[in-house]
Amino acid sequence: VKPMTPRCTVPKAVPVGKTASLHCHENEGYPKSTYSWYRNSEPLSPDTKSNAKFHNSSYTLNPTTGTLVFHAVHKGDTGRYSCIATNDAGFAKCEEQEMEV
Repeated sequence: VKPMTPRCTVPKAVPVGKTASLHCHENEGYPKSTYSWYRNSEPLSPDTKSNAKFHNSSYTLNPTTGTLVFHAVHKGDTGRYSCIATNDAGFAKCEEQEMEV
């Protein structure tokens, strides 16, 4: 079963240095969906260590739960965030939401 449009929660404004949690979830899809996050239409790598582009980012992305946590946000984390739920039957995307740091 193709995933439904996931429900995404993105904080509107986060002070520099604070923690920010972004959530993405849908429960119609079967098999269970995995989640990927995008900032300004660029995919966020689940593995920040191996990707030089995200080396300075301090976030943890859990593709199983759809949770994206920034441990200490900085100005560069400002942007439009969206999430895609994917399974064998297809994918669905939530609306982009702005997060201001």
